[in-house]
Amino acid sequence: MKAVVQRVSSAQVSIGGKVYSRIGRGLLVLLGVMEGDSSAEGKLLADKLTGLRIFTDDQGKMNLSLADVDGEVLVVSNFTLGADCRKGRRPSFTNSAAPETAKPLYEEFLSYVGSLTGKPCAHGEFGAKMAVALVNDGPVTLLLDTDQLGLKGKE
Repeated sequence: MKAVVQRVSSAQVSIGGKVYSRIGRGLLVLLGVMEGDSSAEGKLLADKLTGLRIFTDDQGKMNLSLADVDGEVLVVSNFTLGADCRKGRRPSFTNSAAPETAKPLYEEFLSYVGSLTGKPCAHGEFGAKMAVALVNDGPVTLLLDTDQLGLKGKE
């Protein structure tokens, strides 16, 4: 799995011009489910994500986690994170999991994040055309990839 994580003051996702979900202070996560991913990657990525100490303390140091600031999470599915742009000008998305595989893993990820934060995880609608708006706090933007984190296939 791949995730673009942004520390935000606020974020929202709209579908068809109507706000679908919104959060205040917390994390906006663009989540890409890759071919070969399983529930194990989702659990470990959710754990890593919710435990990141990327919120500032009283001294201005990134020392606080999502729980420390009572933050919220908004997760938006994004198959384009699997893009392969090595050849030509048009990206190939063969690295992204097929929707019938990706959707259940995306939904499990939402559940994992909710169980770790103790509150419902805000989200977009899988496969929908969405407009995402955010106020990036910092800006702080991180890339998490279970392959690079050594999480691939571990339970």
